[in-house]
Amino acid sequence: MDRIRIVAGPYTFGAHFEDANAPYSCAAFRQLLPYKQRIIHVRWSGEACWIPLGDLDLGLGFENATSYPSPGQILLYPGGISETEILLGYGAVQFASKAGQLAGNHFLTIDQGLENLTPLGKMVLWQGAQDILFEAA
Repeated sequence: MDRIRIVAGPYTFGAHFEDANAPYSCAAFRQLLPYKQRIIHVRWSGEACWIPLGDLDLGLGFENATSYPSPGQILLYPGGISETEILLGYGAVQFASKAGQLAGNHFLTIDQGLENLTPLGKMVLWQGAQDILFEAA
């Protein structure tokens, strides 16, 4: 499975796994599919939404980690300084928490529906949490 479908609020996106650069993160996330949750707006990172995963331990370290994801890049923060989380950037982002700057594993990239990232981000910001579903395409 190389492709994934993401339905967030009223929007549908297509994405691909970054297996070459984040094989362990991709494998761990595949085990969670289909994955349904709520996405909320970030507090410290800028133009991004996130899915808090609390103390979930996926047994991951850092791979292909970045603090500055481009729009459509999805990060998996394996926990440590802050809680485990998934971050979806839709604009200018410096990934951070109340503990300071973080770096997350870039494991998914949205390549279809990018024009709807900003509308999704603004919807989450102004209307609140939205349902999100990740499933095999």
